[in-house]
Amino acid sequence: MHRLENTGRLAAIGILAGCALTLATRTVAAGTPPKLTPVEALGKALFFDTNLSTPAGQSCASCHEPAAGFTGPSSFINAHGAVMEGAVAGLFGKRKPPSAAYATYSPDFGFDRRRRLFVGGQFWDGRAANTAEQAKEPFLNPVEMANRDAGTVCLAVKAAEYAPLFEAVYGPGSLDCDEGLELTYQLIADAIAAYEASEEVNPFSSKYDRYLDGLVYLTPEEAAGLEVFNAPDKANCAACHPSDPGPGGRKPLFTDFTYDNIGVPKNPENPFYAMPRSINPLGPAWVDLGLGVTVELDDELGKQKVPTLRNVDKRPSPAFVKAYMHNGALKSLEEVVHFYNTRDVESWPSPEYGENVNDEELGDLGLSPDEESALVAFLRTLSDGFEVMPGDLDGSGAIDGRDLGLLLGGWGGAGPADLDGDGVVGTADLAILVGAWTG
Repeated sequence: MHRLENTGRLAAIGILAGCALTLATRTVAAGTPPKLTPVEALGKALFFDTNLSTPAGQSCASCHEPAAGFTGPSSFINAHGAVMEGAVAGLFGKRKPPSAAYATYSPDFGFDRRRRLFVGGQFWDGRAANTAEQAKEPFLNPVEMANRDAGTVCLAVKAAEYAPLFEAVYGPGSLDCDEGLELTYQLIADAIAAYEASEEVNPFSSKYDRYLDGLVYLTPEEAAGLEVFNAPDKANCAACHPSDPGPGGRKPLFTDFTYDNIGVPKNPENPFYAMPRSINPLGPAWVDLGLGVTVELDDELGKQKVPTLRNVDKRPSPAFVKAYMHNGALKSLEEVVHFYNTRDVESWPSPEYGENVNDEELGDLGLSPDEESALVAFLRTLSDGFEVMPGDLDGSGAIDGRDLGLLLGGWGGAGPADLDGDGVVGTADLAILVGAWTG
């Protein structure tokens, strides 16, 4: 631990602690939700409207819950089949819902000739070019919102309380469910995409973001996990989930938007296996071929989109179960990390689709149990909504000797230990920390 250079600084602890609570403090917090533009507000109203399904009762948020990182909101379903039930009782789709957060940053679907890879798009299989095109599909999918046609959706929007906002955004007469239906349906999708592009959905407010901003430290275990995450001779997660800021300080998105078959086993509880033959003609023999079906290429069969890792652990409560991978086969970050580490050296079930499996970048990473735990600890820093009390410099939830050591180590400089925001770590910051001490 850094030593104070003179007893004057030691005396400052006792002198200033008594007035610590009256000093100005800087709280590192998620803050209040950003104000939405009119089109974003319209998109939000559409996103949460449960009257836009047939029968009524399902909205976009029914599968993309903010408190769960804009993905599946049911702990029970996540713990089992992981596929959300549609508006029609008993009908289920094929896959776990991907996160709607940060999806807006995915480029339009296409083929990168330089890297010779398919990149971007929406859905696990890339079948929609962008978020606006993606927004159109669930409304008309019989195993999702189950509307008969676009006109049904349009009329439901026209009957909604927010219908005047639609015409305020797009102009008088824009909510046309007759001759102008095609354009109106596109505008509905555009508004949803605008909300999904908003700061409310993509706040970049995780602990890792605060760390990149120089406002908080990582704990030793989190910092070790970041090192394992990035190191080419360790997990090398950053090869597909880049963690470094981009040009101009752009925050990392933790995905390269490509597609891969990492050998995930079947989820035997996937309810799609039991769907009627009209929905799943192959029954239990069905195999998710992913991107290969979209692009009609054998070399792409079994590949699914590389998801963002942002909010990978965000959940409404500690006991809430999250599902991972396209089919929800894995149920915890610990299981995910162990799968990546040991797929080829321990007794895991066979891949759902055994061709085109990535056998170069995962499967036998040689990580120790401590490294696996550190990696999980780092992944948990990626959840939006991070808040920390002044003085809790490493965001551990306690203000203790570790925070004191961090403050003393930064004495005279700037950084997260500058609690009063005056640009220099000094006695006033020390007083704030001591006054908030929890031990």
